[in-house]
Amino acid sequence: MGKIIGIDLGTTNSAMAVMQSGKPEIIANSEGARTTPSVVALNKNKERLVGQVARRQMVTNPDNTIYEVKRLIGRSWEDKEVQRDLKLMGYKIVKSGKAVKVKMGDKEFSPEEVSAM
Repeated sequence: MGKIIGIDLGTTNSAMAVMQSGKPEIIANSEGARTTPSVVALNKNKERLVGQVARRQMVTNPDNTIYEVKRLIGRSWEDKEVQRDLKLMGYKIVKSGKAVKVKMGDKEFSPEEVSAM
């Protein structure tokens, strides 16, 4: 039987686990941590950064650093939470029909696309 992987997609941090001998085992990330910040960024060289490395440059690159994107999943542009987040988030949230997308670099992504990165 193949392995089963579970993903805990969190607003702040995310984690992955695999079933080993009938028990879940957390998979450490490339830095050895059991959780990974739910942050995605695009640096000056147009390279995608994910996790801790993306979070580390958040202060110097706020326009291209996406965080807490889970809050936007399934929300419409008119949603009160979205309108509040427009004023709070360091990145741009844009209207896409009735839904929302976030701008990173010169592209727009749905919250689901960012979460999959």
